[in-house]
Amino acid sequence: MTSHTALLTGLLAALLTAGTPAALAQDAAKASRFYEDALQRYEKHDISGAIIQLKNALQADKNQLPVHVLLGKALLANSEPAAAEFELGEAIRLGVDRAEVAVALAMTLNAQGKQPQVLEDPRLQPAGLPPGIRQQLTLERALAQSDMGDTKAALASVMDARAINSSEVNAWLAEVPLRVRNRQFVEAHAAADQALRLAPDDAEALYQKASIHHANGQIALALATYERALKAQPKHAESHLARAGLLVDLSRDAEALAEINELQTLKPNDPRGAYLRAVLAERANDKPTARAALKRVTDLLDPVPIEYIRYRTQLLMLNGLAHYGLGEQEKAKPFLELAARQQGPGSPLVKLLAQIALNEPNVNRAVELLDAYVKARPGDGQALLMLASTHMSQGRHSRAVALMQEALRAKDAPEYRTALGLSLLQSGKVAPATDELAKAYKADPKQTHAGLALITVYLREGQVSKALAVADTLARSNPNNATVLMVQAYAKAQAGDAAGGRAGYEKALKLDPKLTEAHLGLVRIDTAAGNYDAANKRLRQILKGDERNTDVLFELALLHERQGKDDEALKWLESAADAAGPRETRANFALVAWQVRKGQPARAIEAAKILLAKLPEDVEALQAYASAQAANGDPAGAKSTLTQAARRAAFDASRLLEVARQQVGIKDYSGASYSLEKALNGSPDFMPAMAMQSSIDLAQGDAAKAEQRAKQVIQVAPKSAIGYNLLADVALYRNQAPAAIDALRKAHDIDKSQASLTRLMQVVGSHSGPKAATDLGEAWLKRNPGDLAVRSAVAEQNLRGRDFAAARVQYEAILKQRPNHAETLNNLANVLMVTKDPGAVAMAERAYKVDTRNPMLMDTAGWANHLAGNGDRALQLLREARLRAPDVPEIRYHLAAVLAKAGRKSEARDELNAALRANVNFASAAEARKLLSTLN
Repeated sequence: MTSHTALLTGLLAALLTAGTPAALAQDAAKASRFYEDALQRYEKHDISGAIIQLKNALQADKNQLPVHVLLGKALLANSEPAAAEFELGEAIRLGVDRAEVAVALAMTLNAQGKQPQVLEDPRLQPAGLPPGIRQQLTLERALAQSDMGDTKAALASVMDARAINSSEVNAWLAEVPLRVRNRQFVEAHAAADQALRLAPDDAEALYQKASIHHANGQIALALATYERALKAQPKHAESHLARAGLLVDLSRDAEALAEINELQTLKPNDPRGAYLRAVLAERANDKPTARAALKRVTDLLDPVPIEYIRYRTQLLMLNGLAHYGLGEQEKAKPFLELAARQQGPGSPLVKLLAQIALNEPNVNRAVELLDAYVKARPGDGQALLMLASTHMSQGRHSRAVALMQEALRAKDAPEYRTALGLSLLQSGKVAPATDELAKAYKADPKQTHAGLALITVYLREGQVSKALAVADTLARSNPNNATVLMVQAYAKAQAGDAAGGRAGYEKALKLDPKLTEAHLGLVRIDTAAGNYDAANKRLRQILKGDERNTDVLFELALLHERQGKDDEALKWLESAADAAGPRETRANFALVAWQVRKGQPARAIEAAKILLAKLPEDVEALQAYASAQAANGDPAGAKSTLTQAARRAAFDASRLLEVARQQVGIKDYSGASYSLEKALNGSPDFMPAMAMQSSIDLAQGDAAKAEQRAKQVIQVAPKSAIGYNLLADVALYRNQAPAAIDALRKAHDIDKSQASLTRLMQVVGSHSGPKAATDLGEAWLKRNPGDLAVRSAVAEQNLRGRDFAAARVQYEAILKQRPNHAETLNNLANVLMVTKDPGAVAMAERAYKVDTRNPMLMDTAGWANHLAGNGDRALQLLREARLRAPDVPEIRYHLAAVLAKAGRKSEARDELNAALRANVNFASAAEARKLLSTLN
């Protein structure tokens, strides 16, 4: 029952209507028929036919998730990677589970030269994927790393892939070119030999074995092994190419030409064959043929976007050398530069680039190239000769900019303390800054800057009355100072006096119409009141006169986010960050948080690096960077960064607590303990740190220490429920349910909240049975009939006790107040299914319409339709649910049941096997095994 419960996060899904329900159903059914036909074509390798039918399906219904998935894979098989990437992206946008498309998406990106995206895209992180998918994706990542020249990382990825399944041939073959590149021939042979033990007649394995001999100068062995590969697979193009290259090197031109002809028959558009033909023609002094062949190379490669081949060093070299051979040096340069950059400063291409620089003439560039080359290859006589022929020496002039700050002279004067306080404030040292500013303002109330800074600090720390007192004093002393009046208005607005704030801002603007912060104050008041148009109009007006005003750009971002316009909000936030100076960081902090919150960890890392460059020693900046690292799947990096943050936080207890929270989030319990102990050293009675330390002790298995700390919390804060909740955690850890219940009752007596009650109900229900728990909930509901959270908890206990009628009453009561609450609708649909109520389908469809991307709601609706005999609708819903949540065995079982009924027994078996592999004891496991036995 509870397997269908959709735990929502509170986001409201919009109900989109287009056309009549009947028309929509017809379109969906039509699209489903096209899809099923395309699937059969795809399975028979009729890729073109499958693509046509899938496009027909999208014309009928463009939101068919399975169609986008299959079309992406078909386009990839048809060598259309850009189009494939688009379709797979659409599938992801529609909510497909990434396990279904991750490998195919990575292949499309590698084919387009988007290797960094393969590594950085959060959708392509191997963690959390099924083993087979994880292995394939890890090998694609290894390919991307190899293309980018990071052999060490590529090897590590290959080893990770092999650890998943060492019997997979590709997990061994992927190692060979990496070892060859490092001239580690022993290791390369070992990997190739293991692949051949697994697949003795595999052409690719034989080709890789031959490539090792080739690179190691064992020409006879290489030729013989390439021939073995071609016997195993006569159309293995890479073996033909490699043999042709070897034969050219051996001056066996006739044999080489035969191999080139065969290669160009198999792959007429392969530029490598055309280049080898040019080499043979040049050797034969057949210049027209050589030129035509070089032109063929450039004709094939120039139309290809350079992004597609930027990590294909061989193709970059071919096109660069072909253009150079045709006398087109300017066209040759970008290709040669990219290839040389990948090969490093010791690449032979560097000498060719230096020659081009000398021909331009660009002597300084030539010297720069040659200096680097000679350092990498000090014995190259040709390079030394080229360098000497320039008769130039070039020194590197490093420009050092030293920012000297004039030390404040030691004199105890208010103006000095103001300067010192402001300096400390800018460096993030708030507590000592506040102390210095307060002393300065007390000594001399005319220290306006000290007073203004104090107001800001007090408001930031929630000390509104102190802020208002300073603001009122300043305003009386400076009645015609627009800045002072503006800050007073800000303090009033923060204190909840919107009318007083508006009047103050307007008074300040009469004195200084160009005071931007006063305009922004009015914007914030309008925004808080929901007057978005007025706020937007005022901001746009300011921006006309100052288009790079970061405060205005940031406020526009906040305004659009408040309106739910995320795309516009991000645009304005990025503009604010771009326009920000080296000391402006608000937009940078916000951009990091935004990217983490929106699931864009790679972009969050980029934004955090920019922030950290501005504030390399700042604790909050380090925390922001750590959050991006954690989101990007780098817990080790986050751990290191947070350790630095804890060390730099001095004894600021609140800041150390926040650092500890992040450390707990990445399971760095020892680091969190260090941070908390440091906080308690500075503030021994800081209760939040004590409470967190108790939880950490328990997480590390030290129940005695956790209990001791919980009791300390009770001593420090006897009127807080936190200590008793911690004692309950300890008791539950020890399986002492009565003691846990006693502690939770005490916590609820203090707290008297729905949260404390629902937790008490859960433990009572587990220990004493659902009836005891529902009694608690119903007693609360008599006093608080509108508490929907407790009502839902009561219904859950009713379900545990199989009192479906009582559960239905509770769910219906909730729906009277929240008619579109998807979780409740879904739960009620399940109750109706169990009780065989004919209204189950309508209720399940109603839940699904609230959140059409939720796979659990799809599953419930699909199963309800199946039970009602609506097979086509059930298949449509369950296929999409399975794509969105392939790791949920219940969904796979439901899909299998529908497929079996539709006669798709092979596909049904696959789904059942996958479900039982994922979890042999899921709710419907017995039914799944029974169904599987009938299909076998």
